[in-house]
Order: sequence, then C-alpha cells, then structure tokens
Amino acid sequence: MAMQERAIRTRNALIKAAAELFDQDGPASASLATISARAGVSNGALHFHFPNKAALLDAVVVAAEGRLRWITRPREVRAVQLLIDASHELVQGLGRDVVLRAGFRLSGQGEGSGSAPDLWRAWQKWVEDTLTRAGKEGSLLTDESPHEVAAVVVAMAAGLEALGESDAGWLERSVLARFWALVLPRVVGAAARHHFVPSGRGDR
Repeated sequence: MAMQERAIRTRNALIKAAAELFDQDGPASASLATISARAGVSNGALHFHFPNKAALLDAVVVAAEGRLRWITRPREVRAVQLLIDASHELVQGLGRDVVLRAGFRLSGQGEGSGSAPDLWRAWQKWVEDTLTRAGKEGSLLTDESPHEVAAVVVAMAAGLEALGESDAGWLERSVLARFWALVLPRVVGAAARHHFVPSGRGDR
C-alpha cells in the first residue's frame, strides 16, 4: 500500500510540474528532464509513469478533466443557478489551478497524442445540456435556444481565461457576476429571475 501511495504521489507531482512548465513556457520548451527535476524525481521514475512527452501532455488534460467533472457535479439547485455557480468555479479555477488551466490550454491547442478529451467541447456540451434542463424547468424564455446561449457562455469563459493570462483582474468574481447580471434578463423569464444569484452561491 505504501508503494502504491508513493507511486500516486510521484505521478501527481509529475503532472503538476508538467502543468506548471507548460503553463509558464509552453509544451515545446519543457523537456522531460526539466519536468522530472521540477517534480523532484528521477528521469527513470518519470519514464516509469510516462513513456514520452505526449503521454504526459495527455495526463495533464485528463487530470484537468477530473477537475472539470467536479466543477460540473450535480447539485440540488435549479439548472440556471447550477450553470452560474459552475461558471464561477471554472473561471476561478482557471485563475488559481495550474493543472486545470494548463489542461484547458493544451486541449485547445490539440497537444498530446490526440486521444485526450477536448475540455472546451466537454464544457460546451455540459452547458448546453444544463440549459436544456433549464428550459424544461420553465426558466428560459421560449425564444432562446440552449445551443446559442451555450455558445455565448463558453465564449465568455474562454475570453476571460485568455484575458486573465495578462491581467488577473479579468478572473475576479465581480467580472463574471456582471456578465450574468446582463445576460439573465435576456434569457430568463421575469417570473423566475429572482431565484438566481449572478455572483454565484459560493461553496453552498
């Protein structure tokens, strides 16, 4: 059991070190030797877990996918509020979680072996599915298409992530809260609007 736990810690350390270097310098500039040194493990230990850089790139994206699954976890709340809360978690996570941020960037750039998930596409599908559920709950205005609203929400998250790379102020909760304050009257009926908190519900 101790050996298994040590192997898991080593693998996670390598994924985090790779994410930090990919995020800092781009995947092309990060050598496996540099990654293993940053993680504090030998080259042999790195190759035990990852045969090549493409496998390590894929592992960063898969680790980020796990974080995205947590962000989009089911909660006992109306679909629109679930979407608001998850969008805040995603944008905040892209700012402070290097594995999540690197995973989304690598996924968007098509790095790795090509077998890793497309995280932006996964986020878009979840947003669209959640908006479809909101429509069934009677929260969306009838002339609004979940597909079109989802495109706006995904573009917003991608734009804030890109802008936040040079100015962290774009990733502050207040920025996204203003977005939702502007969007909700356009897509949610007046009778349902009072149920929703544009700034998100935090960890509730």
